[in-house]
Amino acid sequence: MDKSQSTGLLFEISHKGRRCHLLPDCDVPTKTSAELLDKKYLSNDPTHLPEMAEIDIVRHFVNLSTKNMAIDCNFYPLGSCTMKYNPKRHERLGSLSGLAHVHPLQDDQTCQGMLEILWEMQNYLAEIAGLDGVSLQPAAGAQGELTALLVAAAYFRDKKEKRTKVLIPDSAHGTNPASAAIAGFDTITIKSNARGRVDMDDLISKIDSQTAVFMITNPNTLGLFDEQIVQITDLIHKAGGLVYLDGANMNAILGITRPGDFGADMMHYNVHKTFTGPHGAGGPGSGPIAVRKQLIPFLPAPLIIKTNEGFKLDYDRPKTIGRVRSFFGNVGILLRGYFYIRTLGPDGLKQVSQNAVLNANYLLSLLKDSFDVPHGDRCMHEFVASARTLRRDKKISAMDIGKRLLDYGYHAPTVYFPLVVSEAMMMEPTETESKETLDHFAQTLIKIRDEDAEFLHGAPHTLDISRPDEVKAAKEPMLRWKK
Repeated sequence: MDKSQSTGLLFEISHKGRRCHLLPDCDVPTKTSAELLDKKYLSNDPTHLPEMAEIDIVRHFVNLSTKNMAIDCNFYPLGSCTMKYNPKRHERLGSLSGLAHVHPLQDDQTCQGMLEILWEMQNYLAEIAGLDGVSLQPAAGAQGELTALLVAAAYFRDKKEKRTKVLIPDSAHGTNPASAAIAGFDTITIKSNARGRVDMDDLISKIDSQTAVFMITNPNTLGLFDEQIVQITDLIHKAGGLVYLDGANMNAILGITRPGDFGADMMHYNVHKTFTGPHGAGGPGSGPIAVRKQLIPFLPAPLIIKTNEGFKLDYDRPKTIGRVRSFFGNVGILLRGYFYIRTLGPDGLKQVSQNAVLNANYLLSLLKDSFDVPHGDRCMHEFVASARTLRRDKKISAMDIGKRLLDYGYHAPTVYFPLVVSEAMMMEPTETESKETLDHFAQTLIKIRDEDAEFLHGAPHTLDISRPDEVKAAKEPMLRWKK
């Protein structure tokens, strides 16, 4: 069905003089904007806004919504993003008026229920991590990383130790070195070995008295658990440094192991990933951090505490790094994560990870004979396949495969990351997908592998937009409508 009539730009389907709603005549004296505002705030050019009827507006946005890829519509194997199903009951609970309508500036005594939920969430996240204190403020994973590194910097300043280096594996998420740089540290890259784990010789050679933090994702972005982790954390601690766990891949280890138990001193969660926040098209998210006891004084203020009089916001924290987010953080996402944890309980959370690992290994078993799998035929919750042989023999790239999947109704896996694998295709099926979905997805990938290379270079063939020039869009963005 051709929907171009209602999915053109609003400016293109605008008709001069057409209105959605007509306001009643004003019954008080009116003033123009020129009378109300200083001249410096006024534009010299008239503002040309779209003029449309209500039905045109509704059709425009509803039809646009049907073009979106979404977890509720499509299998979404976007590696390292944990695109699992978000329970709708938790959406309903999060919308209850007693939660959704609480104002963050209310007196503590008038929102005890909300404070109790958030206090319990702090405790749940501390227990799952095997750590001692939690801040719910960070808005998402990258801000959680930055917050933890600012906490580490404050900790070392308090100890009067000048430590400037953060060590980061070459398989890490790109936000790790970015967060370290913003926090004022120098970043040092640690190589991966042939097995996809940390190269211990390279790590040992780079640990010194300037080492502040070692950041590690475990399982890592290759979907591999680094069994050297206790040895690694011991080395860092003996040098006086701290170990940070990037919690992006916590979906693989819930109830199975705890970061604090294998030596992590601090970590962040992605509530919108692991605990079905949900993802929000780039926001909102929620990236709480958990830390060991010695780091609690430096956490962002306020923390939610329990007293004999009830729950309160504790601002009396002289060593705090200060706020990193307004009010309590992204409470709507935290609530949904809280409901998820309460619904499943400890045994249910463990089963989440067991099934996530099972699904990833099953999908890997279906694909390992058709695509390169650089790091073995076992994985945790995700794995990285490669199209490098296809690229060499048939000129078919990972991008070609990802774009062609869109024609079949599947979102593409993460491509070209991690950077340590050429033509990488990172796939994370999550625990909520069925065997039938994984079977059909694998069959589709194998079918695409055997398609004509020239045909694949033009994919997708069924969407309104095929392959936009993303580099040009970033360098020369068109942010204003022009006829």
